Amino acid sequence: MLTIRLRRIGKKNQPSFRIVVADKRVSASAGKFREEVGFVNRIAKEIKLNKERIAYWMSKGAQPSPAVHNILIAQKVVEGKKIAVHAQPEKKEEDAKTAAKTEEQPKAEVKTEPEKEAKEETKEDAE
Repeated sequence: MLTIRLRRIGKKNQPSFRIVVADKRVSASAGKFREEVGFVNRIAKEIKLNKERIAYWMSKGAQPSPAVHNILIAQKVVEGKKIAVHAQPEKKEEDAKTAAKTEEQPKAEVKTEPEKEAKEETKEDAE
């Protein structure tokens, strides 16, 4: 199966990526890919795509990786929603239960100064 994905190039701490069509089973760093169809440099905010070749490979069954899919949507090559690349942490059930409990509990009443003084006087009278 073919995939359209990023292949990292560039110096240390200066990443740039080639968008390549490669076999999904072969690692991107192995250097074996069918065709280079684009270039991305996040540092210089530069993106170059060969839209015709991307459309050709997608018609042949190549699937874009989630990161490439989001780039293609941003550049208006394909239509659709972006894919969440990073996994979102799930809330634990305990956190949800404690949040629900805090919402249900009534707020503590704030007593004004005259009420406090009145209660203190009644305590002194009782003694």
